[in-house]
This record gives sequence, C-alpha cells and structure tokens, in this order.
Amino acid sequence: GAQGLYNISTPVSSANARPGDLIFFDWDDEDEGQDGAADHVGIVEKVEGGIVYTVEGNSGNACRERQYAIGHAEIYGYGTPAY
Repeated sequence: GAQGLYNISTPVSSANARPGDLIFFDWDDEDEGQDGAADHVGIVEKVEGGIVYTVEGNSGNACRERQYAIGHAEIYGYGTPAY
C-alpha cells in the first residue's frame, strides 16, 4: 500500500518536491482520525506559489488533478521513487 511505497522512496521536503515525485497522505478519517501512516499516494505535477498540484487515482472513484496548500494537515510527506 501507500505506506510500503513511502518506506522505499527517498524522502524529500515540500520545498524540494519535483514533478514525478510522490506525495503521501494520512487521511483524517471521521471515526479514527489520523493514524500516523500513509493512506493514499499521488504524483506531484508541480509546486507553485505555496500550492502542490497532484494527479491521483481513486480520488472520488476517478483519476483527478487536485491541489493542496503546502502545509495541508493531511500531507504525510513526499518521496522520490526508485525509478
């Protein structure tokens, strides 16, 4: 899952995230809250003006472009995959 992919990626900061890097999320589930593990992964399209733009699968049962403020509470981290 997302946590396993995070574990094998090279961590990068939001300031150093580049197109093609991965963004990981720890969702704040209504009944459980955040659990300290990556629940979801997307691909960084770009970082610009304090916003990270992503492409994500399984976003409302579709593949979508999304955007988040760099400091969004559910962002778990970023990583460069081994490819």
